[in-house]
Amino acid sequence: MNYLNRIIDEYKIKDASQPEFLQAMEEVLNSVAIIFEKHPEYEQKAILERLLEPERIIKFKVCWCDDSGKTNVNRGYRVQYNSALGPYKGGLRFNPSVNESVLKFLGFEQVFKNALTTLPIGGGKGGSDFDPKGKSDNEIMRFCQAFMSELYRHIGPDVDVPAGDMGVGAREIGYLYGHYRRLKGASERGVLTGKGLSYGGSLIRKEATGYGLIYFVEEILKENNKEIKGLKAIISGSGNVAIYAAEKAIEKGMKVLGLSDSKGYIIDDNIDINVIKEIKEVKRGSLKEYVSMAGHGEYFEGSIYDMDLKYDIALPCGTQNEINLDRAKRMFINGCFLVGEGANMPSDNSAISYYLEKGMFIAPGKAANAGGVATSALEMSQNSMRYNWSKEEVDLKLQSIMKEIHNQCLSSIKEYNLSNNNYVSAANIAGMTRVIEAMLAQGDY
Repeated sequence: MNYLNRIIDEYKIKDASQPEFLQAMEEVLNSVAIIFEKHPEYEQKAILERLLEPERIIKFKVCWCDDSGKTNVNRGYRVQYNSALGPYKGGLRFNPSVNESVLKFLGFEQVFKNALTTLPIGGGKGGSDFDPKGKSDNEIMRFCQAFMSELYRHIGPDVDVPAGDMGVGAREIGYLYGHYRRLKGASERGVLTGKGLSYGGSLIRKEATGYGLIYFVEEILKENNKEIKGLKAIISGSGNVAIYAAEKAIEKGMKVLGLSDSKGYIIDDNIDINVIKEIKEVKRGSLKEYVSMAGHGEYFEGSIYDMDLKYDIALPCGTQNEINLDRAKRMFINGCFLVGEGANMPSDNSAISYYLEKGMFIAPGKAANAGGVATSALEMSQNSMRYNWSKEEVDLKLQSIMKEIHNQCLSSIKEYNLSNNNYVSAANIAGMTRVIEAMLAQGDY
């Protein structure tokens, strides 16, 4: 359609140096074209332009001293994307790959992901090109304190509520919150989520994204009269999302055949999830250690998606663009019929088109991995009430939210007469519709 194509062409020129953002933009907009065919009046209201432009991008320098006394300078960012539904909500990522394009893509996706939860939160994202790998605890603490010395001016429980993401776990959130509290002179627990249980965190927050992924995949399987028990899966990634997706999958009776990290992958018919946790959560080591520690399995260098092994489900839980067209073809040949995205944009657009062409189911990240931000919002609620729910209560709420996200996708599939495997368009339509309705109700801005 003319409006949508015009906007895509304009942004390819305006943001030519931002490939990740352009990729996310094209994936989302091409999948929701039907909305704008149904509502031509949205062009007059400049809805696409208002959705694509962040409300605010904050960029700042972060100066910190390493253990040798040397001063280092990194770049810090916070992209406050859209607050139509509530305060900005989204993680902080500490990784050398972080730049404005990556954070804009993540923030853009976060807007619709958060909308799907139906909770009152907008979308944002932030982080730094700081690399926590190989740094001492004191170096990470000093960096986090320097980062928060600028960020604290722009966040608050009713303004912007960051959380963790790649490179930012419980340790980093603790350092960030401690410095925020000192700078503000107040215990505003609702300003960050992913906190430790001793100072306002929520039970199963660490597990929530991985658990939620399996709950969503299970809903797709149920809708198509398939049992989760006995299915074979591979999982890329070895952070919280991958570890706890594996844990819940095994609990549900799935056979997890392999896990990977940034260097290689393990194949094991009897994966010991406790050994994985020991390596990644305690030792912060490499999966190379798995075989010697577990006493079984095999380790290979490279990508788990380049190997030949028969499996039913792939759960990419690492980082963006893990899966290209060639890998998607190999997955299909290997018997994969469902891809559940635990990461944000792990499949490139050519891979997504191939999945849909072959009738494969894809649980897109903005729906399937929304369990983490949903539980973060539940943490915000508990902080506001000065109350803590039990693990069972939080888990039941998480299951309910993931079922509701799936129901929204089904409603979009029926309303717009989509194919029953097209959860990509369904999730994008459901999330975007909710944001657009809120924007229009609040007037032009």
